[in-house]
Amino acid sequence: MLPPRPLRFEAQPQRLTVDLARTAIVVIDMQNDFCHPDGWLSGIGVDISGARTPIPVLEKLLPHLRAQEVPVVWLNWGNRPDQANLPPGVRHVYDSDGTGGGIGSTSGPSGSPVLQARAWAAAVVDELVAGPSDIGVDKYRMSGFVDTPLDSILRNLRVDTLLFAGVNADQCVLATLMDAANLGYDVVMVSDAVGTTSPQYCMDATVYNVRQCFGFTTTSADLLSALAG
Repeated sequence: MLPPRPLRFEAQPQRLTVDLARTAIVVIDMQNDFCHPDGWLSGIGVDISGARTPIPVLEKLLPHLRAQEVPVVWLNWGNRPDQANLPPGVRHVYDSDGTGGGIGSTSGPSGSPVLQARAWAAAVVDELVAGPSDIGVDKYRMSGFVDTPLDSILRNLRVDTLLFAGVNADQCVLATLMDAANLGYDVVMVSDAVGTTSPQYCMDATVYNVRQCFGFTTTSADLLSALAG
């Protein structure tokens, strides 16, 4: 049993104290297909500026968390090449017009198979370099807990508090956070370390629902201030 390392910081709807010895940060979908100008989303005409807003925040925050031995978990969408575990509904979401430009397609600017594990498409964006002790988990749904080893990994780390970062805040981040809360984890969304390509009202609703129903929000500045203190 690791000795407790309490960290107290400002949060909403109330100030929090967490145990750093039992805390991890889950960084969701900060990968090329969602956040790189040559990635799939940009290639189909989506403005990815919102998906890139967490990059400088995480560049600053993650080294400080690693220095405190807080595990960093990269949860990226990375499908099997044969897509054998994907139901029709998931394939439809990423190819809604049925033209074949979704999961597995190589027609985008990079030529990398869309959202395929071990491909450039599923790699963390260059600005965010994974550390040697960081953990990578592939996911295949909006929630990173479905059909993945994420829960087992976190339990083995003896983690019960999760910080959430990444994209899209209102989609994969929220779905994973909700499942985490339902599984009994304490959840904290770092509000400036998440982004979305959706309209602003989607972000507003996400922040509201996290605070109202599932857990807490904080900022990277409040975390860094507490870590420095």
